[in-house]
Amino acid sequence: MVVGFILISTAPAKEHEVYNKLSKVPEIVELHPLFGEYDLIAKIEARDFNTLGQIVVEKVRSIEGVIDTKTLTGIKF
Repeated sequence: MVVGFILISTAPAKEHEVYNKLSKVPEIVELHPLFGEYDLIAKIEARDFNTLGQIVVEKVRSIEGVIDTKTLTGIKF
């Protein structure tokens, strides 16, 4: 099992809309608003790095209002 922490920047005034859409993605196990350079952080659990990448590209970056992401990856003990 791999874990990804995705730092997400949204378009101005789109934070709530993006948050609501991300909260419906089943692979996101935690989602928190942030203050500062990024607007949201999402924790994703996936079976492998390829699946994690697909989730980021297909289910996170495809959401209208998401303008940038940074993904930090690791493994789950």
